[in-house]
Amino acid sequence: MPDKIITRMGDGARVELPAEQIKEDILAGTQDAADRGKIPQLNPDELEALFEIFADTNRIVAVKPGEEVITTDDAASMTLINDQADGGVALPLSGLQSVLTYERVCCADTAGIGHTDYSCKPVKPIVNHEKQKYYAMNQAATIPVIYGMQPNLGLYFQPDGAFPNPSELLPAGKIKEARQAQEEAAEQLRNDLVFVASNLYEVGCDGFNFDTAASAGDADFLAALEAIRELKQIAPNMAIELGMSSEFVLGLHGEITFDGVRLAGLYPHDQVKMAEAVGADIFGPAVNVKATRSIPWNLARAVTFVKETVKVAQIPVHANVGMGVCGLPMYESPPIDCTTRAAKALVEIGKADGL
Repeated sequence: MPDKIITRMGDGARVELPAEQIKEDILAGTQDAADRGKIPQLNPDELEALFEIFADTNRIVAVKPGEEVITTDDAASMTLINDQADGGVALPLSGLQSVLTYERVCCADTAGIGHTDYSCKPVKPIVNHEKQKYYAMNQAATIPVIYGMQPNLGLYFQPDGAFPNPSELLPAGKIKEARQAQEEAAEQLRNDLVFVASNLYEVGCDGFNFDTAASAGDADFLAALEAIRELKQIAPNMAIELGMSSEFVLGLHGEITFDGVRLAGLYPHDQVKMAEAVGADIFGPAVNVKATRSIPWNLARAVTFVKETVKVAQIPVHANVGMGVCGLPMYESPPIDCTTRAAKALVEIGKADGL
């Protein structure tokens, strides 16, 4: 084993750290997750296994044969046609061609698609166009095609939306008014989510991905949960994936409850129970990355949260492994040395059902 191990920081910077430093960071990372989530930390064997993943001198690592998992994505095929600002490579392809390339060249298990903006509000007025696009892609593809979008409650507040902006009301001390605005906006968002998803179901949508849920806090999460519960009655044969935006549901409202449970402050192992309660088929936990700490520290945290989430879950858990979450640097195109190590650790140690 080399005296120093090549790894990265949470912002993607390449560094060489002593083996003992890697071990210390892994231990500190799992302890941090255990303390915040009130969950068990990784045991000594798991800590050693995670260290060995980082100590592997190969640039790319992989799971053992037989431990491969299914992947879902939030429109990953779009990176073929998006520009560099979105982590893409801007190939001169159509959306249909990008999906088929992703399926037949990249051998994807599923293909996620969506509107370029990837939020609910902009999709609603062009839902007929999205239905036509989805139908054409799904007819040409063999693998399941999942339509995705963010609930993104923030777009419903002024100046982008019709409702007063809590970010302006709260500093002014207008707590009641800020909470009322969030409640009213969440109701509109729930209706829009149901409208868009049920329309896609009319053309045979295989699955719907509520991506980056709770990005605007507990009211955003409430809208997603209520929409999923309603959709499972309208579209029982359409799989629904609920992917989170953060390991911790922000209490921007603070008093919102769902089925008697306060949503603010929920960690992944609690969030998954909410997903199960409304009938979601797949849950995607997101564990934040701290840019100033090493990837060993960050990945240890992610694996600790994911392991506990899988332990209590009754539905498949697909860890969100993207830029800035679950042990990957906050960078447009996460380096493959980090991507493969995160995938291997989350599957072999965290026991994730998919990625």
